[in-house]
Amino acid sequence: MPFFVVLILVISGVIAVDLTSKLLVYNLMAEGDSIRILGNFFKITFLKNKGMAFGLLGNHRFIFISISAVVIVLLLIYLFKFSKDTKFVKIGLALIIGGGIGNMVDRIGLGYVVDMLDFSSFFPYIFNVSDSCVCVGVAIVAIGLIVKEVKESKQKKAAKNATEETSKGTEKDDSKRE
Repeated sequence: MPFFVVLILVISGVIAVDLTSKLLVYNLMAEGDSIRILGNFFKITFLKNKGMAFGLLGNHRFIFISISAVVIVLLLIYLFKFSKDTKFVKIGLALIIGGGIGNMVDRIGLGYVVDMLDFSSFFPYIFNVSDSCVCVGVAIVAIGLIVKEVKESKQKKAAKNATEETSKGTEKDDSKRE
């Protein structure tokens, strides 16, 4: 199976899981309702988020939709047309795209994003599957880019050392001839 199909499946899977979870919460709970899953550690809590990630900058819906649309289109173009990144980084980009689309669907359709994942015993924000995928995707891309930089740095250093060794060897050969 071509890898671009895997990327499309990742993007589609994120959107499907995200929208399904939001639909269940939206239809089965009232805003503010909370269901304990693991005591106080993890709850499903229905929250209408009018801001961006973690409720920041509420009531700027059209700005978020516009920015999200532009970023998603640019990431899609980069991912499928220009990216020379590793498969690992491409999966990270697919997670970011899927998460962005999932939240954009809510903003366009509802005017807010449905959040429900509540770890408030140690994390003060309620979030959703899309938010999680965007954060994990960003972490994957960051790790992938750091690994790439480290490899390239080691390769450059090895090439420089090889060049220095070659020139030292040439100098020794020249001195033997004299």
